[in-house]
Amino acid sequence: MTQQATKYGIYVSPKEKKAVRITSPYWIPESPDWVYLTDEVNATLLRIRQLAKEKRLTPEADAITWGAFPTKG
Repeated sequence: MTQQATKYGIYVSPKEKKAVRITSPYWIPESPDWVYLTDEVNATLLRIRQLAKEKRLTPEADAITWGAFPTKG
């Protein structure tokens, strides 16, 4: 497994309450805006919210929704 592949998974933006699924090196979210949550790329939104609660990323974990990553122009 490459070092880049270890960054694949689910990231959450606590400020925006958005989650993104990263499965390619097209865009890797950066901290502090994005927090690497899990390497489970197929995690459900319910599981993502549970993990965000456990890690205390935001008091409003139930408000987390799927986000989109920026497109290259």
